[in-house]
Order: sequence, then structure tokens, then C-alpha cells
Amino acid sequence: MPARKIPKNYRNLTGLIASQKGGGAPAFESSLERDLLILLDFDREVESIEEQPLTLEYTDPLGATRTYTPDFFVRYVDDRRPLLCEVKYRKDLFRDWSLLKPRLKAARRYATEQGWEFRILTENEIRTPYLENARFLREYRDLPVTLDQRVAVMPLLNDMRETTPAELTQAIFRSPWNRAEILPVVWHLMALGRIEADLTRPLSMSSRIWAEGDQ
Repeated sequence: MPARKIPKNYRNLTGLIASQKGGGAPAFESSLERDLLILLDFDREVESIEEQPLTLEYTDPLGATRTYTPDFFVRYVDDRRPLLCEVKYRKDLFRDWSLLKPRLKAARRYATEQGWEFRILTENEIRTPYLENARFLREYRDLPVTLDQRVAVMPLLNDMRETTPAELTQAIFRSPWNRAEILPVVWHLMALGRIEADLTRPLSMSSRIWAEGDQ
């Protein structure tokens, strides 16, 4: 599908987000869409993201034929059903519900026919502590890390089983300067999923962490 054309918009944030999920740089037309794309790009189970993937016809309450284009289509690497989704602020969803209801019903019906899931995603589902963690860790995902740095972290973490970033870096180095240098490696390995944590809670130096698959 061709990339979404982003018009100049003086009310909403618009642009592109760099993604590793196929398709290059999905486009967004609001800060809420941008935040969802950050979540999807960070999610290692997401295979691909496509913006404005299809256009559906539906009948409005007055009997007129209308068209509707959902915001995003998501495929996963596992056996989860693909996701067709609409992104809306809750206040807009409630305000425009009578207008939106027929098109959203058409999208849900179409998704069901295809064996997909359809969801309406609002700030309640998107703007969570997980988003803040994803935003933070994505900055470290492409950090250049040497084999020696990995070896300094992972075997020790395997031995410790469960610890915190503060305890782990202190166990690697006594010097606070060296600890400051190795900490980005910990965030990098966490961004890649080699180190795990409960990312539904705010991430800090005292968060519990463990090696991938060690729980």
C-alpha cells in the first residue's frame, strides 16, 4: 500500500515514525496515533504495521452509502489474530458516537469475516506506563554494544537470577563512572528482550529484572 499522505495540520501532530516492523515509516495524524505506533514498533510480537489498510462501504442512519478507512492493520509473528484498529480520543468517541457507530460496526463485521480482531483504541489503552517504558527503551535499541559488554552483563544476571538495574551495575563495577557506562547496555538488552521486567509498571533503577525466559 502507498504511504499515507500527511497534510499540513495546524490542530494535530502529524508525521512519520521510524519502525522496524516492515513498511518503513508508518504515518500518524495525531499524537495518539504516534503513541500507538511507538507501542507497536516496540512490541517484539508485532510483525508488520500498515496504516489506512483498506476502505469499507457502509450505510449511515439515513440510508446513504458512505466509506470508512480504519487507521491501522497489525500482523503478529505468533498465532494471534491480525488486528484492525481505529484510534480515537475518548472525548471524540463519545461526542461523535452516533456518527461513528455505523462505520465502526461495519469494520467489526468485516474483521470478523476475515478472522481478524477489531478494536477501538483510546488514550486509556495507549497512554500507560508501558508506553513510557517503550518510549524510553526504544532510544537504546540500536545502541552499539560490544561482545565484552554483553558478557559483562548477561552471565552475572543469569547467576543472580533476579535483581535490579542498580544492584546489577553495582555487582559489575565498583566505580560509579563504570556503572554509568554499563547502564545503557542494560537498557539496550532490555529493549531487545534479553533482559526482562514488568514493563506495565514504571521502570526505574529499583525495578525487578531477570534474564530472558528465567521466570
